[in-house]
Amino acid sequence: MTTRTATYDRKTNETLISVTVALDGTGQSRVATGIGFFDHMLDQLSRHSLIDLTVEVEGDLHIDAHHTVEDTGIVLGHALARALGDKAGIQRYGNALLPMDDALCRAAVDLSGRPWLHWNVAFTQPALGSMDTEVFKEFFQALANGAGANIHIDILHGVNNHHMIEAAFKACARALRAAVEIDPRRPSGLATTKGRLADTPDGSTA
Repeated sequence: MTTRTATYDRKTNETLISVTVALDGTGQSRVATGIGFFDHMLDQLSRHSLIDLTVEVEGDLHIDAHHTVEDTGIVLGHALARALGDKAGIQRYGNALLPMDDALCRAAVDLSGRPWLHWNVAFTQPALGSMDTEVFKEFFQALANGAGANIHIDILHGVNNHHMIEAAFKACARALRAAVEIDPRRPSGLATTKGRLADTPDGSTA
């Protein structure tokens, strides 16, 4: 089987980011974004998806965390898309229902090539660590856009905001793990009737 790895680099006036992914890994990660809580969440994403992940970020944290978090999502999404290639053999869909103490998250992923984010998460505090809670949605939106993925995240209930967002990252990771796995019954085919799952300029995919 072809090794499904990719690196994607992106430089702007706000961030300098390099992300490497290995889809058939063991969940090993090396993450340095400059934001401790965000590093922890990306570690969780790697660990529970079994996607090996290296993330190196230099961002304008003297302003705030927004550019760093959003741009990391963009680059991670592009790295995932590059590693998936033409998506031959993948399951395409994945979902998870994941509890984290008081919080319960439902996540679903479709690697269709059509970016979409459904985000149903109601935080009750403005920040976690040094991150404004509103930037978590920006991360997942950027991830969906970069990967060409349809992502649905619903916090069904929860009280502790840390538990809620950690459940979201873990649930998304488990859904992503299922979606990128090779289907043993269709190891070289595509999970679509249209003949392709790769992105097209006009966004028309399966």
